[in-house]
Amino acid sequence: MKKIGVIGLGNMGKGMAFSLKRGGYDVLGFDAVEVTRATISQEGLACAGSIAELAEAVDMVVLSLPTSDIVEKVVLGEDGLLRHGKKGLVIVDTTTADPNSTRRIAAELKSAGIDFVDGPVSGGPKGAATATMGMVLGGDKEVIDRIEPVLSVMSGKRVHVGPVGAGHVAKLLNNLVTGTHLLISGEAARIATAAGLDPQQIFEGLSAGSAGSKVIDNFFPTWIFNGAFNSGFTMKLMRKDLRLAMNLIRETEAPTPLAKEAGRLWAKSIEGIEDPEDFNRIVQYIEK
Repeated sequence: MKKIGVIGLGNMGKGMAFSLKRGGYDVLGFDAVEVTRATISQEGLACAGSIAELAEAVDMVVLSLPTSDIVEKVVLGEDGLLRHGKKGLVIVDTTTADPNSTRRIAAELKSAGIDFVDGPVSGGPKGAATATMGMVLGGDKEVIDRIEPVLSVMSGKRVHVGPVGAGHVAKLLNNLVTGTHLLISGEAARIATAAGLDPQQIFEGLSAGSAGSKVIDNFFPTWIFNGAFNSGFTMKLMRKDLRLAMNLIRETEAPTPLAKEAGRLWAKSIEGIEDPEDFNRIVQYIEK
């Protein structure tokens, strides 16, 4: 595979596209926003004028899109990848998406000889730009092995977690755990303050103990304690992911009282923290 298409040239997609280009691949981008395409072209990345044009030219497509509905339109729409992609094409969806939608898309593509891998990512825009992000992969092992050289150029760590759809389940669980951890960590910081202590010092102690985690070790010093709140990931996106996680809980009927409460608080927080705000702002949310 020499020619790679990237659809969705936002913070994540742009970083992945340029990482692939630096890795020696011939990269063709597309974004629904014409101004974005023009800007990316000026920065040195070739852009197609349509999804159909891109699909006909590439061996593999990486999707970096906001929602499952948009993924379905891009893949299954009249001018989409299913209609215009050639047999043998591999599509890797890095979107945090609905596993049920993922499985439906994969089934339709399979009949056309096109393979679909769900590969949601972690690491934010910086991870995409530096090719250090992590990927959880759902799909056929043979297909994933075949595209491993491409994936290794755009990511730092990859874990195959099961069949198609498993990657998106893993990502939803990742964000559910992260969202829950942010809530309890925010409460821990408030408890420390109320006890007359410096929460930053207390968190250094937590980091040295069993409570240490990416939230405690990285999120708080990088984006929270310093008031930066500029991770590049919004409340809107995290709320969307938590809604999908709540759907998964309902479908599986797993007993999850704590997870359900976290989902409720994230949804309720719209009353105090608007969608465009950084997702780390949840640590400031206090239910009225």
